[in-house]
Amino acid sequence: MRKGRRRLPKRQTDKNQLLSDKNNEESEAKGGEIGEEMPVDEKKRLTAELQEMNDKYLRLYAEFENYKKRVNKDKEELIRYGNENLLYELLPVIDNLEMALKHASDNVSEGLVQGVEITLKELQKTLEKFGLSTIEASDRPFDPLIHHAMMQVERDDVDEKTVVEELRKGYTYRDKVLRPSLVAVSKKSGESREKAEETKINETIEEEC
Repeated sequence: MRKGRRRLPKRQTDKNQLLSDKNNEESEAKGGEIGEEMPVDEKKRLTAELQEMNDKYLRLYAEFENYKKRVNKDKEELIRYGNENLLYELLPVIDNLEMALKHASDNVSEGLVQGVEITLKELQKTLEKFGLSTIEASDRPFDPLIHHAMMQVERDDVDEKTVVEELRKGYTYRDKVLRPSLVAVSKKSGESREKAEETKINETIEEEC
């Protein structure tokens, strides 16, 4: 006959359970007392460490967010201006075709001239699809952001600082200046400038009177 584990009387079991519960309560009480009895310096040290860790986390998070913004910005610029170098290298081709048409002599066959014209128009049309645009220069006020002055020409028939001649076309790529226009800019002659200054002085005197 197999011997079984000896059963404790129910009363003894209840007593053991009461002792176990009492021990648990005493342990929890001691734990609370230990936490409550923690030195003030230790609490300050732990609080400072926790604050330091939190600050490090916030700094790392901010740096990561800035990094993501930079990466996204670089990606957008790469997509938007990815063809910039290619378009810039093609500008001399356009210059040469325009120069060939401008200086074509009467000895050149009409078919050849038309062929060059068609080639130039198709090239310009294709590049415009990728964001290339011509800068307007002739008869426009001089703008140093898009025009590069190569010389000044005395002209009394136009306003001062007006583009009177375009020496080389300029281009923009989307919203960016790819190559400024080379231009000649007007200036008043000495006599005209003196008259303009005299007129200005007379107008000032009349206003004061």
